[in-house]
Amino acid sequence: MATFHVLNDKICAHTNDAAHGTEIPANARLLFSNGQVGSRMDGSIPDSPAEQIDVIFERLGIILDAGNMTFDDVIKFSVFVTNARILEDFQRIRMEKMGDHVPPATLLVVGPFPRPGIEVEIEAIAAKVD
Repeated sequence: MATFHVLNDKICAHTNDAAHGTEIPANARLLFSNGQVGSRMDGSIPDSPAEQIDVIFERLGIILDAGNMTFDDVIKFSVFVTNARILEDFQRIRMEKMGDHVPPATLLVVGPFPRPGIEVEIEAIAAKVD
């Protein structure tokens, strides 16, 4: 597990307990995912945004594993949703998947995605010192 200094002590607490910033140690490898959507391997898309987020975390886990990393190595999420209410699902599921590790996140409400049925897209950045 990578350890990162979370820059949080001179600014007010974040509303969803996420870090305001993360410092990456020297010589860390970086992994950048592209935006992952909630499309299953068979191409089907769950109707529920929460189920889409579960699929996205599964996909991100596969990407992290390919880089010999885990969710403990994530240093930032960028989250794009079609409706602000979906952010509650993201925050709940993130806590289930990430536990006490709460890296910074940028949360944006956007217009419809090009692919019908997609309501969430999440990018992750991870860093690890070997």
